[in-house]
Amino acid sequence: MPSPEVHEHDVLVIGAGGAGLRAAIEASAAGVSVGLVCKSLLGKAHTVMAEGGMAASMGNVDDRDNWKVHFADTMRGGQYLNNWRMAELHAKEAPDRVRELEAWGAVFDRTKDGKILQRNFGGHRYPRLAHVGDRTGLEMIRTLQDHGIHQGFKVYMEHTITKLFVDAGRIAGAFGYDRERGFLRLFKAKAVVLATGGVGRAFKITSNSWEYTGDGHALAYDAGADLMDMEFVQFHPTGMVWPPSVKGILVTEGVRGEGGVLRNKDGKRFMFDEIPENYKAQTADTEEEGWKYTQGDKSSRRPPELLTRDHVARKIMKEVREGRGSPHGGVFLDIAWIKSRVPGGAEHIKKKLPSMYHQFKQLADIDITEVPMEVGPTTHYIMGGIRVDGDTQMSTVPGLFAAGECAAGLHGANRLGGNSLSDLLVFGKRAGEFAAKFAKERSQVSIDATQVDAAERAALAPFERGTSSGDAEGPYKIQYELQDVMQHNVGIVRNEADMQKAVEAIQTLKARAGKVGAIGNREYNPGWHTALDLGNMLACSEAIAVSALARKESRGGHFREDFPDKDASFGSFNHVVRKGPGGRPELRRETIPPLRGDLKQVIEENK
Repeated sequence: MPSPEVHEHDVLVIGAGGAGLRAAIEASAAGVSVGLVCKSLLGKAHTVMAEGGMAASMGNVDDRDNWKVHFADTMRGGQYLNNWRMAELHAKEAPDRVRELEAWGAVFDRTKDGKILQRNFGGHRYPRLAHVGDRTGLEMIRTLQDHGIHQGFKVYMEHTITKLFVDAGRIAGAFGYDRERGFLRLFKAKAVVLATGGVGRAFKITSNSWEYTGDGHALAYDAGADLMDMEFVQFHPTGMVWPPSVKGILVTEGVRGEGGVLRNKDGKRFMFDEIPENYKAQTADTEEEGWKYTQGDKSSRRPPELLTRDHVARKIMKEVREGRGSPHGGVFLDIAWIKSRVPGGAEHIKKKLPSMYHQFKQLADIDITEVPMEVGPTTHYIMGGIRVDGDTQMSTVPGLFAAGECAAGLHGANRLGGNSLSDLLVFGKRAGEFAAKFAKERSQVSIDATQVDAAERAALAPFERGTSSGDAEGPYKIQYELQDVMQHNVGIVRNEADMQKAVEAIQTLKARAGKVGAIGNREYNPGWHTALDLGNMLACSEAIAVSALARKESRGGHFREDFPDKDASFGSFNHVVRKGPGGRPELRRETIPPLRGDLKQVIEENK
């Protein structure tokens, strides 16, 4: 077999969404050689599915907003398990990153006086999300891509990385293959930035695209890095539930930010029931007050539909489980009701939510300006990920950096809507900056030939099994069974018995995944690709289940019906997972450093 084609860079960025592109741009600006690997085509990253906006305390709509309020909101939303240094940096730097994106050509919606328009979103005290209708992620990727392609980095499209190499205790490069032709690739690099997104494809119902198989999490884990907060998976309250072919596709929180309300089958607006104690002071008592809030009335309080995502998702599930759901197992999200309250009626809705209008019209034959949408929770985001340093984004493996959804820390136990897009910009920039700095200060490392041989054999093993054994199992059945296990046993509502079943089932699936076969050749072979993705999804699923079993309380995105209350004793540490002997996860508790005095005062002032 021909040797892998070798490429050498100072910094290798894996993932070309918002975080990966921003990291590549920053590293290139530092004058180092940069390679950018993406699993799909450039511009097809899952970031384009982020619709509502990017959170930044610019104060363009409500001048009471500032970084301190944003910081306090993020910490409260994350149930104070956040890496507070990351929350501080994010709140302080997000406005500059948004203005920078504007300078690079992003076309934001505008206020009447020409400023970037900001909208309301769940968990944010003031209108804070800079947006482009409901296509903000698409505009971010377009802008970063158009700016980035002139920065001198080399792009490797439709490539998958299967292995990271470590030499002398630090990162040395990566191994992968060209998905189109199946050619093998060896990347030598002094620093690697992981920006590969989340793990949603390990669940049956998800808003995530096909790329989201936990690649970055698993690559770092296999290389010896720590994973953190893996029990905290966010189920977005509103995904499509009908027709079945589109179940799980995201319905942006921007619908609720523009005045959309949630109703059960009886037409009752159920979100006014059971407001969490720590949000009562900020939540409207009446429908009229909530409506005024969405229209910019500074004296009003936000509607209950804009509470944090974990609370809204659980309330929807309660309505469904108690028999008050919609015909297809969700609830109704109604934006059509505002037609009589705003000038322009239906045209106003189409202007504010163009993607949602076309999505429902084309996929479900529903006109959202006339009738409510049917929605239900969908696996959307993982707060857990690679444990990184708050300032540099470097993992516990020297030279290995991470940014965006595959990195942990900023969001704690629950992410506020809109914080993800500004997270990509703030920490993508920082990861690229410090990866370049790391590469400049160090000499090139070597990659042992035996490591390359082992990576090559592992990548091609499914073909060996597919041809040598006529009864080798295909990968799709295992993927389906894993999704079923995670959806039903480690989903929105969890308990000890179900999660223990999941851990046992994952062990069985891991054994079967090690024997899957692929047939045919290496060109355009999705069966082979899925066979290799299985290991990543299984590693992430095991880390999620083990971490969730150990957290015997309910907090943020982690809800246990056998421990329905928050336990203060679990509020002072994060769960950290590292790969142990035999490939099994080793779990430990890592105490959260005491909050800095000035930041503690900020939280007290903003309670």
